[in-house]
Amino acid sequence: MSTNSPNQLPNHPITQSDIPPQIEPLSPAEIEQYLARVRGEGRSLTSEEQYALFGPREAAPAPEPQYKEVDEMASALLDTQQLQQLTQNFFPEFDTPGALPRARLVQGIVFDFDQTLAYLPRPLDDLMAAGAKAAEAYMRSTGMDDLPPDFWQNIIDARRFAEEKSEEEAEEHIADDAMSFLLQFFGYPASKMDRTVLERAVDIFYAPEMTAWQLYPGVLDALQTLHVQKFKLAIIANYNCDRVFQRTIDYLGLRPYLDTCLASAAVEYRKPDEKIFQLVLERWEALPYEIVVVGDSLRHDIGGGIELGALTVQSNLGITPQVAFENEQIAGQVVADAILTDWTQLPGLIEAWAK
Repeated sequence: MSTNSPNQLPNHPITQSDIPPQIEPLSPAEIEQYLARVRGEGRSLTSEEQYALFGPREAAPAPEPQYKEVDEMASALLDTQQLQQLTQNFFPEFDTPGALPRARLVQGIVFDFDQTLAYLPRPLDDLMAAGAKAAEAYMRSTGMDDLPPDFWQNIIDARRFAEEKSEEEAEEHIADDAMSFLLQFFGYPASKMDRTVLERAVDIFYAPEMTAWQLYPGVLDALQTLHVQKFKLAIIANYNCDRVFQRTIDYLGLRPYLDTCLASAAVEYRKPDEKIFQLVLERWEALPYEIVVVGDSLRHDIGGGIELGALTVQSNLGITPQVAFENEQIAGQVVADAILTDWTQLPGLIEAWAK
């Protein structure tokens, strides 16, 4: 007789002999019916009830990713359908004909002014003498009667001195300042100086020169062609009076073709300083190798362009004795990418480089 209490289970595996004689074991068919009923009831349980009864379901292990070995930098082999799907999902602009501008290696051209775009048909000394005499007469008419005799010669000397200092120091000495210092030297303190009179005297001094400039043959046609072809165009010049320079640009009819027109007097640093070129690059959002620098000076224009990283074109249309001497000194060290002897050559050269 078993010593187990009625509520205790036997301490050995249940066998057929443990089943009371009045209870018959289930047949296989009855067991299958019972399990089917349990499964049906189990499917009606909520997630919380299933979790309470059976505990959390073991997560199936994620399949390990299958990687295909490919050579470094190998091209992706996409069929037409895959390429179209990629275009629609990520690059819809590629699917529209003409939606993207044609990429060009040249975005813009930076020109020098004097002896590149324009020249003086009269000697500069004659033009300065005419302007200085007119400026002196104007200042005397405003009550400045105690100026020394032949004061106009001092105006020319002051300009030449300021230009020499600008070249030596690579920093522009502005024309208005040169005139102010000159007048102070002859007893006119800045505190008593009429700024309007001073600036007008400078304008009168430069007037004969401003109206004497003439464009080289073919300049306007070349600029118009480049402008129509959507190249950005700029002028950067070492010039000590910005307002006079801007008037000269308007007087010659160059303004409609230009995106930027910059004189060193406006920023007080000069070519070949990289900073003056960077102003144009930032405006255009261009990289140095995407622009072309055109000018007559190997030091200021070509050397500055090479140092910047731009393409360069040396203008041999006309040259002053001073620039010719300077070019000769560094001719073996600074070499332009191309030489310009006729303005009709430039649009074709730029277009070839742009491709």
